Amino acid sequence: MESALSAGIQMAEALQTRLPWLESMWLWVTFLGDPKSLFLLYFPAAYYASRRVGVAVLWTSLITEWLNLVCKWFLFGDRPFWWVHESGYYSQAPAQVHQFPSSCETGPGSPSGHCMITGAALWPVMTALSSQVAARSRRCSPGLVDDPPSPHGAGAQFLWSDCTGPHAGCQPHLLDPHYAGPGPFLVQQDVGPPNGLPGSTLPEGHSSHRSINLASKWCERPEWVHIDSRPFASLSRDSGAALGLGIALHSPCYVQVRRVRLASSQKVACLALAMGLLGALSWLGHPPQASLFYVFNFLKYTLWPCLVLALVPWLVHLLSAPEAPPTRSS
Repeated sequence: MESALSAGIQMAEALQTRLPWLESMWLWVTFLGDPKSLFLLYFPAAYYASRRVGVAVLWTSLITEWLNLVCKWFLFGDRPFWWVHESGYYSQAPAQVHQFPSSCETGPGSPSGHCMITGAALWPVMTALSSQVAARSRRCSPGLVDDPPSPHGAGAQFLWSDCTGPHAGCQPHLLDPHYAGPGPFLVQQDVGPPNGLPGSTLPEGHSSHRSINLASKWCERPEWVHIDSRPFASLSRDSGAALGLGIALHSPCYVQVRRVRLASSQKVACLALAMGLLGALSWLGHPPQASLFYVFNFLKYTLWPCLVLALVPWLVHLLSAPEAPPTRSS
C-alpha cells in the first residue's frame, strides 16, 4: 500500500511542478467526479432525458455510496496529505505537494468515492447511450452484425435491460415508492462506526475519529476541513435522498405529470429550473454543530428528489400548458 501511495504522491508532485497550468482543469475534473455532483448535475440531467435512466442513476448512487462507506471503514485507507507526514516515508526529503480545499477531506481515503461511486452511477447513462447508438446503427445498416459482447458486458447489459426494458422484470421494485425504507436501514447499519456508538466494530487499532483528527491536524488551512466531507455526511445524504425518492414517487404532483410526455423545450426548462433550485440549496449555509448539520443535510437531500421528480416538472407543465379556448355564448 505504501508503494501505491508513494507513486501517487510522486505523480501529483510532478503534475504540480511541471504542468502548473493544468491546475484549474484538474480541479474542475475533481468537481465533476465528486459524488455530490451526481445529485447536483448528473441525476437531474439524466432524469429529464429519460425518467427511467434518471431513477437508475439516483438509486445506483445511493447503494454504491453506502457500499463505499462500508468499505472505507474496513480498509481505513490514508489520504495522501496526511500520509506524507504520518508515515515518515518522506522524513528525509519532504514532498512538495500543494493542498487544495477539495483535498482536505476527512473520511478514509480508500476506496476512492470519485472512482467507485461516480463510475457506477454513470453506468446506466453510458449503457443507455450505447443502446441508442447501437439501435441507430442497426437502422442505418440493417445488415451490420453486432460484435459479440464480453461476458461481463453481456451480464451488465442483461441486468440493465431487465430493470429498465419495456418488460422490466424488476421495474416494480425500482419505481415502487415503498422502497424509501432503505433510508432508516442505512442509518441503522452505519450509525455506529462514524460516531463510536456502543456495538460499533472497527479494525483493530483504528479510532472511529482517526481520519477526522488526522485531517484537522495536517490540512494547511482549518477552513478547508469541511463538515460535509465527514463519512456520516454521505450517509445522511443517501438516507434523505432514498426517503425523498419514495415521497416524490407517491406525491400528487408526480401522479399528475408521470404520464405526460414533456416537449424538448419543457425538459430544458425543467433542467434549468431544477439546477437553479438545487444550486441554491447546495450553496445554502449549514449549522456548525455536527448533529444539527446531519439533520439539516438529511432534510435537504430529502427535498432534492421531490424537486426533480415532482415539483419542477409539475410547475413547468402547469405554466406551459395551453389555455383552453373560450367558449362561445349562444
